[in-house]
Amino acid sequence: MNRISANKYLTLFFLFIVIQSGFANQVEDLMKKGNDYYQNKDYGKAIESYQKLVDDGYEGLSLFYNLGNSYYRTDKIGLAIVNYERALKISPGDEDVQYNLAIANAKTIDNIETLPKFFLFQWWESTLTLFSVKGWTYIAYGFYFLILVLIGVYFFTKRPGVQRYSFFGGLVVVVFFILSAILLTVNLNRELNIKQGVVVQQAVSVKLSPDSKSNDAFVIHEGLKVQIEDKVDNWIKIRLHDGKVGWLPATDVANI
Repeated sequence: MNRISANKYLTLFFLFIVIQSGFANQVEDLMKKGNDYYQNKDYGKAIESYQKLVDDGYEGLSLFYNLGNSYYRTDKIGLAIVNYERALKISPGDEDVQYNLAIANAKTIDNIETLPKFFLFQWWESTLTLFSVKGWTYIAYGFYFLILVLIGVYFFTKRPGVQRYSFFGGLVVVVFFILSAILLTVNLNRELNIKQGVVVQQAVSVKLSPDSKSNDAFVIHEGLKVQIEDKVDNWIKIRLHDGKVGWLPATDVANI
């Protein structure tokens, strides 16, 4: 590489650093403005600041949590629940988010009874939601690294006792690694293939087909969490927790 090419790449590198630094400062400024507006009870402007970050593609636990709180203060329960759910995707075990989500859900109208599940399925679901996709990724990598360490100990140590412990310990770690990898794969598959949303209109008439002239199937209300199964033009097919299915305009639901 000649000197001119090296200088060119170095310039591009520093330009990238400057751009990234500027973006980070902009994010920090908007978050601070949003927090200041919220503290001053100017929830409308707080929403504008937080929503600007979301629209620009920024994600974060504090951002979604604060945006959810702002929407809740303005009685937009559906949008509040959407953002609490987004925050839980990042940090499933966050108690503050769980608490505020429970309060918001208590203000919804629909009480959809979930189809009963076998207790093993319930345990499996609880285990899956212990961590986010990122969390299960870190755990799987941690077990993988531990396996490599134990393999190294087994082959490089000359003490039979240590070899024995590293061998059986490695077997246990392999089991946990496989389990964490399975949980990661299932979570990742859900992330990619199972879409969920929340109703953001006060009342919505769900249709039997993707047509405004179609007969009504049932009525749902703001804040209800639904599974999104299909999309045709500006219509989406939803499934409720009790198994009911129908179609409604895509604008009536915000994706989690």
